[in-house]
Amino acid sequence: MSYFEQLGLAEPILRALNDKGYADPTPIQKQAIPALMEGRDLLGIAQTGTGKTAAFSLPSLHHLAKNPTGRYPSGCRMLVLSPTRELAAQIADNMRGYAKFLDLSVQCIFGGLPASKQARKLVPGCDVLVATPGRLLDLIEQRALTLRHVEIFVLDEADQMMDLGFIKPLTRIAAMLPEDRQSLFFSATMPKAIADLGKRFIKNPVRVEVAPQSTTAERVEQYGTFINQAEKQALLTLTLRAGLDDKSIDRSLVFTRTKHGADKVVRHLVAAGINAAAIHGNKTQAQRTRALDGFRNGTVPVLVATDIAARGIDVSGVSHVFNFEIPNVSEQYVHRIGRTARAGADGIAISYIAADEKPYIKGIERLTGVKLTPMPLPSDFQLQARTLPAPAPKRSGAERAPGGGQHNRGRGPGGNGRSNNGGRGRDGASRGTPGGGGKRGGANGGARSGGRSDGGRGPVTNPVTSAKPRDERGGGDRRSRGRPSY
Repeated sequence: MSYFEQLGLAEPILRALNDKGYADPTPIQKQAIPALMEGRDLLGIAQTGTGKTAAFSLPSLHHLAKNPTGRYPSGCRMLVLSPTRELAAQIADNMRGYAKFLDLSVQCIFGGLPASKQARKLVPGCDVLVATPGRLLDLIEQRALTLRHVEIFVLDEADQMMDLGFIKPLTRIAAMLPEDRQSLFFSATMPKAIADLGKRFIKNPVRVEVAPQSTTAERVEQYGTFINQAEKQALLTLTLRAGLDDKSIDRSLVFTRTKHGADKVVRHLVAAGINAAAIHGNKTQAQRTRALDGFRNGTVPVLVATDIAARGIDVSGVSHVFNFEIPNVSEQYVHRIGRTARAGADGIAISYIAADEKPYIKGIERLTGVKLTPMPLPSDFQLQARTLPAPAPKRSGAERAPGGGQHNRGRGPGGNGRSNNGGRGRDGASRGTPGGGGKRGGANGGARSGGRSDGGRGPVTNPVTSAKPRDERGGGDRRSRGRPSY
Protein backbone atom coordinates (compact mmCIF):
# COMPACT_ATOMS: atom_id res chain seq x y z
CA MET A 1 0.00 0.00 0.00
CA SER A 2 1.41 3.39 -1.01
CA TYR A 3 1.72 6.31 1.35
CA PHE A 4 -1.11 8.14 -0.45
CA GLU A 5 -3.39 5.12 0.01
CA GLN A 6 -2.57 5.02 3.72
CA LEU A 7 -3.73 8.62 4.01
CA GLY A 8 -7.20 7.59 2.88
CA LEU A 9 -7.36 9.86 -0.16
CA ALA A 10 -10.39 9.37 -2.39
CA GLU A 11 -10.02 6.55 -4.91
CA PRO A 12 -10.30 8.81 -8.00
CA ILE A 13 -7.38 10.89 -6.68
CA LEU A 14 -5.32 7.74 -6.09
CA ARG A 15 -6.09 6.66 -9.65
CA ALA A 16 -4.88 10.01 -11.00
CA LEU A 17 -1.67 9.76 -8.94
CA ASN A 18 -1.10 6.26 -10.26
CA ASP A 19 -1.48 7.53 -13.83
CA LYS A 20 1.18 10.13 -13.08
CA GLY A 21 3.44 7.50 -11.54
CA TYR A 22 3.40 9.08 -8.09
CA ALA A 23 4.06 6.56 -5.33
CA ASP A 24 6.39 8.20 -2.83
CA PRO A 25 5.61 11.60 -1.30
CA THR A 26 8.09 14.46 -1.14
CA PRO A 27 9.02 15.74 2.34
CA ILE A 28 6.64 18.70 2.14
CA GLN A 29 3.80 16.40 1.08
CA LYS A 30 4.50 13.89 3.83
CA GLN A 31 4.43 16.55 6.53
CA ALA A 32 1.68 18.80 5.17
CA ILE A 33 -1.02 16.45 3.88
CA PRO A 34 -1.96 14.78 7.20
CA ALA A 35 -2.46 18.17 8.90
CA LEU A 36 -4.48 19.46 5.96
CA MET A 37 -6.66 16.34 5.97
CA GLU A 38 -7.55 17.32 9.54
CA GLY A 39 -8.65 20.75 8.37
CA ARG A 40 -5.79 22.69 10.00
CA ASP A 41 -4.42 25.97 8.70
CA LEU A 42 -0.85 25.56 7.49
CA LEU A 43 2.29 27.56 6.83
CA GLY A 44 4.52 25.47 4.56
CA ILE A 45 8.10 26.40 3.76
CA ALA A 46 9.94 24.40 1.12
CA GLN A 47 12.23 25.10 -1.78
CA THR A 48 10.75 25.59 -5.22
CA GLY A 49 10.18 22.33 -7.06
CA THR A 50 9.59 20.18 -3.97
CA GLY A 51 5.96 19.32 -4.65
CA LYS A 52 4.08 22.10 -2.87
CA THR A 53 1.23 22.12 -5.40
CA ALA A 54 0.40 18.47 -4.74
CA ALA A 55 0.81 19.08 -1.00
CA PHE A 56 -2.16 21.47 -0.95
CA SER A 57 -4.07 20.08 -3.94
CA LEU A 58 -4.50 16.47 -2.87
CA PRO A 59 -6.10 17.02 0.56
CA SER A 60 -8.16 19.94 -0.75
CA LEU A 61 -9.58 17.97 -3.68
CA HIS A 62 -10.30 15.11 -1.27
CA HIS A 63 -12.30 17.49 0.95
CA LEU A 64 -14.27 18.89 -1.99
CA ALA A 65 -15.06 15.42 -3.35
CA LYS A 66 -16.13 14.01 0.03
CA ASN A 67 -18.31 17.02 0.86
CA PRO A 68 -20.26 17.77 -2.33
CA THR A 69 -22.34 20.95 -2.25
CA GLY A 70 -22.90 21.56 -5.93
CA ARG A 71 -21.55 24.63 -7.68
CA TYR A 72 -22.53 28.13 -6.70
CA PRO A 73 -23.25 30.52 -9.58
CA SER A 74 -20.30 32.89 -10.06
CA GLY A 75 -18.68 31.31 -7.01
CA CYS A 76 -15.97 28.86 -6.04
CA ARG A 77 -15.30 26.55 -3.10
CA MET A 78 -11.50 26.75 -3.22
CA LEU A 79 -9.44 29.82 -4.09
CA VAL A 80 -5.74 29.64 -4.95
CA LEU A 81 -3.85 32.93 -5.37
CA SER A 82 -0.59 33.17 -7.31
CA PRO A 83 1.66 36.18 -8.01
CA THR A 84 2.14 35.46 -11.73
CA ARG A 85 0.16 34.30 -14.72
CA GLU A 86 2.55 31.47 -15.53
CA LEU A 87 2.45 30.07 -12.01
CA ALA A 88 -1.34 30.33 -11.91
CA ALA A 89 -1.65 28.40 -15.18
CA GLN A 90 0.81 25.77 -13.95
CA ILE A 91 -1.09 25.25 -10.69
CA ALA A 92 -4.41 24.96 -12.54
CA ASP A 93 -2.98 22.41 -14.98
CA ASN A 94 -1.62 20.28 -12.12
CA MET A 95 -4.90 20.42 -10.21
CA ARG A 96 -6.84 19.39 -13.31
CA GLY A 97 -4.56 16.38 -13.57
CA TYR A 98 -5.16 15.37 -9.96
CA ALA A 99 -8.92 15.89 -10.37
CA LYS A 100 -9.38 14.27 -13.79
CA PHE A 101 -11.44 11.38 -12.36
CA LEU A 102 -13.49 13.68 -10.12
CA ASP A 103 -16.55 15.71 -11.04
CA LEU A 104 -14.77 18.94 -10.07
CA SER A 105 -14.30 22.04 -12.18
CA VAL A 106 -10.98 23.94 -12.12
CA GLN A 107 -10.87 27.44 -13.63
CA CYS A 108 -7.93 29.82 -13.99
CA ILE A 109 -8.08 33.61 -14.40
CA PHE A 110 -5.30 36.14 -14.88
CA GLY A 111 -4.56 39.35 -16.74
CA GLY A 112 -3.51 39.52 -20.36
CA LEU A 113 -6.64 37.77 -21.62
CA PRO A 114 -10.14 39.21 -22.14
CA ALA A 115 -11.88 39.57 -18.79
CA SER A 116 -15.30 39.17 -20.43
CA LYS A 117 -14.43 35.70 -21.68
CA GLN A 118 -13.21 34.67 -18.24
CA ALA A 119 -16.35 36.11 -16.64
CA ARG A 120 -18.56 33.96 -18.88
CA LYS A 121 -16.72 30.83 -17.77
CA LEU A 122 -17.45 31.70 -14.14
CA VAL A 123 -21.21 32.10 -14.61
CA PRO A 124 -22.08 28.49 -13.66
CA GLY A 125 -19.52 28.54 -10.85
CA CYS A 126 -16.56 26.24 -10.30
CA ASP A 127 -15.08 24.14 -7.54
CA VAL A 128 -11.49 25.43 -7.74
CA LEU A 129 -10.44 28.88 -8.90
CA VAL A 130 -6.77 29.72 -9.46
CA ALA A 131 -6.19 33.45 -9.91
CA THR A 132 -3.84 36.38 -9.80
CA PRO A 133 -5.03 39.09 -7.37
CA GLY A 134 -5.54 41.88 -9.89
CA ARG A 135 -7.79 39.99 -12.27
CA LEU A 136 -9.66 38.45 -9.33
CA LEU A 137 -10.54 41.92 -8.03
CA ASP A 138 -11.44 43.09 -11.54
CA LEU A 139 -14.05 40.34 -11.88
CA ILE A 140 -15.36 40.87 -8.36
CA GLU A 141 -15.85 44.58 -9.14
CA GLN A 142 -17.73 43.59 -12.30
CA ARG A 143 -19.99 41.38 -10.15
CA ALA A 144 -18.85 38.37 -12.15
CA LEU A 145 -17.50 36.58 -9.09
CA THR A 146 -18.25 36.17 -5.39
CA LEU A 147 -16.01 34.72 -2.69
CA ARG A 148 -18.72 34.08 -0.09
CA HIS A 149 -18.63 30.31 -0.64
CA VAL A 150 -14.86 29.76 -0.32
CA GLU A 151 -14.02 26.89 2.02
CA ILE A 152 -10.28 26.63 1.31
CA PHE A 153 -7.98 29.59 0.67
CA VAL A 154 -4.44 28.97 -0.62
CA LEU A 155 -1.73 31.57 -1.00
CA ASP A 156 1.23 30.28 -3.02
CA GLU A 157 4.57 32.10 -3.00
CA ALA A 158 3.29 33.95 0.06
CA ASP A 159 6.46 35.96 0.64
CA GLN A 160 6.36 37.33 -2.89
CA MET A 161 2.67 38.10 -2.74
CA MET A 162 3.01 40.18 0.39
CA ASP A 163 6.49 41.57 -0.15
CA LEU A 164 6.02 42.89 -3.68
CA GLY A 165 3.03 45.18 -3.46
CA PHE A 166 0.18 42.73 -3.03
CA ILE A 167 -0.61 43.38 0.61
CA LYS A 168 -3.47 45.82 -0.13
CA PRO A 169 -5.17 43.58 -2.70
CA LEU A 170 -4.70 40.63 -0.34
CA THR A 171 -6.27 42.52 2.52
CA ARG A 172 -9.28 43.36 0.34
CA ILE A 173 -9.61 39.76 -0.80
CA ALA A 174 -9.27 38.35 2.71
CA ALA A 175 -12.07 40.65 3.91
CA MET A 176 -14.42 39.06 1.35
CA LEU A 177 -13.68 35.50 2.43
CA PRO A 178 -15.80 33.64 4.99
CA GLU A 179 -14.35 33.59 8.51
CA ASP A 180 -14.94 29.86 8.68
CA ARG A 181 -12.38 28.66 6.15
CA GLN A 182 -9.13 26.73 5.93
CA SER A 183 -6.13 28.88 4.99
CA LEU A 184 -2.85 27.58 3.58
CA PHE A 185 0.35 29.53 2.96
CA PHE A 186 3.22 28.05 0.96
CA SER A 187 6.55 29.63 0.07
CA ALA A 188 10.22 28.86 -0.46
CA THR A 189 11.20 31.64 1.94
CA MET A 190 9.36 33.29 4.80
CA PRO A 191 11.22 36.17 6.46
CA LYS A 192 9.95 36.90 9.97
CA ALA A 193 8.41 40.24 9.01
CA ILE A 194 6.41 38.62 6.24
CA ALA A 195 5.39 35.71 8.46
CA ASP A 196 4.11 38.19 11.05
CA LEU A 197 2.13 39.92 8.34
CA GLY A 198 0.65 36.60 7.32
CA LYS A 199 -0.90 36.16 10.74
CA ARG A 200 -3.68 38.46 9.53
CA PHE A 201 -4.80 35.70 7.19
CA ILE A 202 -4.11 32.40 8.96
CA LYS A 203 -5.08 31.22 12.43
CA ASN A 204 -2.95 29.00 14.63
CA PRO A 205 -1.26 27.32 11.66
CA VAL A 206 0.76 24.14 11.64
CA ARG A 207 4.25 25.13 10.51
CA VAL A 208 5.95 22.73 8.13
CA GLU A 209 9.55 23.46 7.15
CA VAL A 210 11.23 20.72 5.18
CA ALA A 211 14.57 22.45 4.73
CA PRO A 212 16.38 25.16 6.70
CA GLN A 213 14.81 28.44 5.72
CA SER A 214 16.59 30.25 2.87
CA THR A 215 19.03 27.43 2.21
CA THR A 216 19.90 26.78 -1.42
CA ALA A 217 19.67 23.54 -3.33
CA GLU A 218 22.47 21.19 -2.32
CA ARG A 219 23.02 20.01 -5.90
CA VAL A 220 23.62 23.53 -7.27
CA GLU A 221 27.25 24.52 -7.76
CA GLN A 222 27.46 28.25 -7.05
CA TYR A 223 30.09 30.51 -8.61
CA GLY A 224 30.79 34.22 -8.61
CA THR A 225 32.75 36.36 -11.08
CA PHE A 226 33.77 39.88 -10.14
CA ILE A 227 33.47 42.06 -13.23
CA ASN A 228 32.72 45.62 -14.33
CA GLN A 229 29.08 46.24 -15.08
CA ALA A 230 29.88 47.28 -18.66
CA GLU A 231 31.64 43.95 -19.34
CA LYS A 232 28.86 41.66 -18.07
CA GLN A 233 27.09 41.40 -21.42
CA ALA A 234 30.21 40.28 -23.27
CA LEU A 235 31.02 37.67 -20.64
CA LEU A 236 27.46 36.31 -20.68
CA THR A 237 27.38 36.15 -24.49
CA LEU A 238 30.74 34.38 -24.72
CA THR A 239 29.88 31.93 -21.95
CA LEU A 240 26.50 31.01 -23.42
CA ARG A 241 27.81 30.71 -26.96
CA ALA A 242 30.62 28.38 -25.91
CA GLY A 243 28.40 26.32 -23.60
CA LEU A 244 25.65 25.87 -26.18
CA ASP A 245 28.18 24.94 -28.84
CA ASP A 246 29.86 22.22 -26.77
CA LYS A 247 26.53 21.08 -25.21
CA SER A 248 27.71 21.79 -21.65
CA ILE A 249 24.73 24.16 -21.36
CA ASP A 250 21.29 22.71 -22.05
CA ARG A 251 18.83 25.42 -21.07
CA SER A 252 19.77 28.49 -19.11
CA LEU A 253 17.86 31.16 -17.23
CA VAL A 254 19.34 34.64 -17.06
CA PHE A 255 18.04 37.01 -14.38
CA THR A 256 18.01 40.79 -14.57
CA ARG A 257 16.55 43.27 -12.09
CA THR A 258 14.56 45.26 -14.65
CA LYS A 259 12.41 44.60 -17.70
CA HIS A 260 14.43 47.04 -19.78
CA GLY A 261 17.60 45.18 -18.77
CA ALA A 262 16.09 41.85 -19.84
CA ASP A 263 15.23 43.18 -23.30
CA LYS A 264 18.70 44.68 -23.71
CA VAL A 265 20.39 41.39 -22.82
CA VAL A 266 18.23 39.53 -25.37
CA ARG A 267 19.10 41.99 -28.16
CA HIS A 268 22.82 41.40 -27.58
CA LEU A 269 22.44 37.62 -27.42
CA VAL A 270 20.37 37.48 -30.62
CA ALA A 271 22.95 39.65 -32.40
CA ALA A 272 25.58 37.05 -31.46
CA GLY A 273 23.52 34.23 -32.93
CA ILE A 274 22.07 32.93 -29.66
CA ASN A 275 18.35 32.18 -29.73
CA ALA A 276 17.02 33.95 -26.64
CA ALA A 277 13.75 35.45 -25.45
CA ALA A 278 12.66 37.65 -22.56
CA ILE A 279 9.74 37.21 -20.20
CA HIS A 280 8.52 40.03 -17.97
CA GLY A 281 5.51 42.14 -17.04
CA ASN A 282 5.59 44.32 -20.17
CA LYS A 283 5.13 41.36 -22.49
CA THR A 284 1.70 40.46 -23.76
CA GLN A 285 0.30 37.11 -22.74
CA ALA A 286 0.92 35.77 -26.26
CA GLN A 287 4.56 36.86 -26.12
CA ARG A 288 5.07 35.32 -22.68
CA THR A 289 3.44 32.06 -23.73
CA ARG A 290 5.50 31.90 -26.93
CA ALA A 291 8.75 32.53 -25.07
CA LEU A 292 8.00 29.99 -22.35
CA ASP A 293 6.86 27.34 -24.84
CA GLY A 294 10.07 27.81 -26.81
CA PHE A 295 12.11 27.45 -23.63
CA ARG A 296 10.24 24.29 -22.66
CA ASN A 297 10.64 22.59 -26.03
CA GLY A 298 14.28 23.63 -26.39
CA THR A 299 13.96 25.85 -29.46
CA VAL A 300 14.80 28.83 -27.24
CA PRO A 301 17.66 27.63 -25.01
CA VAL A 302 18.10 30.95 -23.20
CA LEU A 303 15.30 32.71 -21.32
CA VAL A 304 15.98 36.12 -19.77
CA ALA A 305 13.60 36.97 -16.95
CA THR A 306 12.86 39.33 -14.12
CA ASP A 307 12.32 37.85 -10.67
CA ILE A 308 8.56 38.27 -10.70
CA ALA A 309 7.96 36.82 -14.14
CA ALA A 310 10.17 33.83 -13.37
CA ARG A 311 7.72 32.56 -10.76
CA GLY A 312 5.94 29.64 -12.36
CA ILE A 313 8.78 28.67 -14.69
CA ASP A 314 8.86 24.98 -13.87
CA VAL A 315 10.98 23.58 -16.69
CA SER A 316 13.11 20.48 -16.41
CA GLY A 317 16.57 20.51 -17.95
CA VAL A 318 17.61 24.00 -16.80
CA SER A 319 21.32 23.34 -16.42
CA HIS A 320 22.47 26.90 -15.66
CA VAL A 321 21.16 29.98 -13.90
CA PHE A 322 23.00 33.25 -14.55
CA ASN A 323 22.57 36.15 -12.14
CA PHE A 324 23.35 38.89 -14.66
CA GLU A 325 22.44 41.37 -11.95
CA ILE A 326 22.56 40.45 -8.29
CA PRO A 327 19.19 40.70 -6.51
CA ASN A 328 19.04 43.38 -3.84
CA VAL A 329 16.68 41.14 -1.82
CA SER A 330 18.69 38.14 -0.66
CA GLU A 331 15.71 35.77 -0.63
CA GLN A 332 15.31 36.29 -4.38
CA TYR A 333 18.63 34.51 -4.91
CA VAL A 334 17.14 31.36 -3.39
CA HIS A 335 14.19 31.50 -5.77
CA ARG A 336 16.44 32.15 -8.76
CA ILE A 337 18.83 29.25 -8.36
CA GLY A 338 15.94 26.97 -7.39
CA ARG A 339 15.09 26.92 -11.11
CA THR A 340 17.97 24.52 -11.71
CA ALA A 341 18.87 21.17 -10.08
CA ARG A 342 15.25 20.02 -10.23
CA ALA A 343 13.97 16.46 -10.19
CA GLY A 344 17.26 15.09 -8.85
CA ALA A 345 19.46 16.75 -11.48
CA ASP A 346 22.55 18.85 -10.82
CA GLY A 347 22.79 22.52 -11.68
CA ILE A 348 25.16 25.47 -11.90
CA ALA A 349 24.49 29.03 -10.76
CA ILE A 350 26.87 31.79 -11.89
CA SER A 351 26.67 35.33 -10.52
CA TYR A 352 28.25 38.33 -12.25
CA ILE A 353 29.18 40.75 -9.47
CA ALA A 354 29.90 44.43 -10.10
CA ALA A 355 31.63 46.52 -7.46
CA ASP A 356 28.40 48.08 -6.19
CA GLU A 357 26.80 44.63 -5.87
CA LYS A 358 29.33 43.20 -3.41
CA PRO A 359 27.16 44.09 -0.38
CA TYR A 360 24.28 42.11 -1.94
CA ILE A 361 26.51 39.05 -2.29
CA LYS A 362 27.61 39.31 1.32
CA GLY A 363 23.97 39.40 2.38
CA ILE A 364 23.19 36.37 0.22
CA GLU A 365 26.10 34.40 1.67
CA ARG A 366 25.00 35.24 5.20
CA LEU A 367 21.45 34.18 4.43
CA THR A 368 22.28 30.91 2.68
CA GLY A 369 25.41 29.94 4.58
CA VAL A 370 27.12 29.22 1.23
CA LYS A 371 30.18 31.10 -0.01
CA LEU A 372 30.33 31.45 -3.79
CA THR A 373 33.28 29.77 -5.48
CA PRO A 374 35.36 32.40 -7.37
CA MET A 375 35.29 32.01 -11.16
CA PRO A 376 37.97 34.12 -12.90
CA LEU A 377 37.52 35.78 -16.27
CA PRO A 378 38.81 33.85 -19.30
CA SER A 379 42.43 34.73 -20.06
CA ASP A 380 41.55 36.06 -23.52
CA PHE A 381 38.31 37.71 -22.45
CA GLN A 382 39.12 41.22 -23.70
CA LEU A 383 40.20 39.92 -27.10
CA GLN A 384 37.09 37.78 -27.53
CA ALA A 385 34.81 40.58 -26.31
CA ARG A 386 36.01 42.87 -29.11
CA THR A 387 34.87 40.36 -31.72
CA LEU A 388 31.22 40.39 -30.60
CA PRO A 389 28.72 42.11 -32.93
CA ALA A 390 26.64 45.05 -31.77
CA PRO A 391 22.90 44.49 -31.51
CA ALA A 392 20.77 45.69 -34.40
CA PRO A 393 19.08 49.07 -33.82
CA LYS A 394 15.40 49.08 -32.98
CA ARG A 395 13.24 49.16 -36.07
CA SER A 396 11.10 52.11 -37.11
CA GLY A 397 7.35 52.18 -36.70
CA ALA A 398 6.80 51.66 -40.44
CA GLU A 399 8.14 48.11 -40.19
CA ARG A 400 6.09 45.15 -39.12
CA ALA A 401 7.31 43.15 -36.15
CA PRO A 402 7.85 39.51 -37.13
CA GLY A 403 5.44 36.91 -35.89
CA GLY A 404 2.30 39.05 -35.86
CA GLY A 405 2.71 40.30 -32.32
CA GLN A 406 0.22 42.26 -30.34
CA HIS A 407 -0.50 45.94 -30.78
CA ASN A 408 -2.55 48.67 -29.24
CA ARG A 409 -4.46 51.65 -30.55
CA GLY A 410 -2.88 54.94 -31.62
CA ARG A 411 0.70 56.13 -31.67
CA GLY A 412 3.66 54.73 -29.77
CA PRO A 413 5.39 51.40 -29.30
CA GLY A 414 3.29 48.42 -30.25
CA GLY A 415 3.20 45.26 -32.33
CA ASN A 416 0.92 43.81 -34.99
CA GLY A 417 -2.42 42.22 -34.19
CA ARG A 418 -4.81 42.78 -31.31
CA SER A 419 -4.18 43.52 -27.69
CA ASN A 420 -6.56 43.33 -24.78
CA ASN A 421 -4.42 45.98 -23.10
CA GLY A 422 -4.97 48.85 -25.44
CA GLY A 423 -7.62 47.82 -27.93
CA ARG A 424 -7.31 47.71 -31.73
CA GLY A 425 -4.76 49.45 -33.95
CA ARG A 426 -2.88 49.46 -37.24
CA ASP A 427 0.66 48.26 -37.78
CA GLY A 428 1.72 48.74 -34.20
CA ALA A 429 0.22 52.20 -33.83
CA SER A 430 -0.76 53.07 -30.30
CA ARG A 431 -3.01 55.91 -29.19
CA GLY A 432 -2.71 57.41 -25.74
CA THR A 433 -0.02 57.94 -23.19
CA PRO A 434 2.88 55.50 -23.63
CA GLY A 435 2.91 53.15 -20.71
CA GLY A 436 -0.73 53.74 -19.99
CA GLY A 437 -3.58 51.44 -20.83
CA GLY A 438 -7.26 51.06 -20.24
CA LYS A 439 -9.71 52.07 -22.95
CA ARG A 440 -7.33 54.28 -24.91
CA GLY A 441 -4.14 53.41 -23.11
CA GLY A 442 -0.60 53.60 -24.29
CA ALA A 443 1.99 51.28 -25.62
CA ASN A 444 1.69 48.26 -23.43
CA GLY A 445 -1.53 48.52 -21.49
CA GLY A 446 -1.78 48.92 -17.73
CA ALA A 447 -3.55 51.43 -15.52
CA ARG A 448 -6.24 53.57 -17.10
CA SER A 449 -4.80 56.45 -19.02
CA GLY A 450 -6.20 59.14 -21.29
CA GLY A 451 -4.92 61.49 -23.90
CA ARG A 452 -2.97 61.04 -27.09
CA SER A 453 0.79 60.80 -27.37
CA ASP A 454 2.37 63.81 -29.03
CA GLY A 455 5.03 61.89 -30.93
CA GLY A 456 4.88 60.15 -34.26
CA ARG A 457 4.76 56.45 -34.79
CA GLY A 458 7.11 54.79 -32.34
CA PRO A 459 9.27 51.74 -32.92
CA VAL A 460 7.44 48.46 -33.31
CA THR A 461 7.95 46.16 -30.37
CA ASN A 462 9.51 42.83 -31.29
CA PRO A 463 7.04 40.26 -29.91
CA VAL A 464 9.77 38.21 -28.23
CA THR A 465 12.75 40.38 -27.51
CA SER A 466 11.66 43.93 -26.83
CA ALA A 467 9.25 46.02 -24.84
CA LYS A 468 9.08 49.54 -23.50
CA PRO A 469 10.16 49.46 -19.86
CA ARG A 470 7.79 50.29 -17.06
CA ASP A 471 7.86 49.69 -13.37
CA GLU A 472 7.58 45.96 -12.56
CA ARG A 473 4.37 46.57 -10.68
CA GLY A 474 2.82 48.72 -13.35
CA GLY A 475 0.02 46.48 -14.56
CA GLY A 476 0.96 45.63 -18.13
CA ASP A 477 -1.73 43.02 -18.60
CA ARG A 478 -4.96 44.36 -17.15
CA ARG A 479 -7.25 47.33 -17.30
CA SER A 480 -6.95 48.21 -13.65
CA ARG A 481 -6.41 51.12 -11.37
CA GLY A 482 -2.84 50.81 -10.21
CA ARG A 483 -2.94 47.27 -8.78
CA PRO A 484 0.11 45.03 -9.14
CA SER A 485 -0.04 42.96 -12.30
CA TYR A 486 2.13 40.04 -13.25
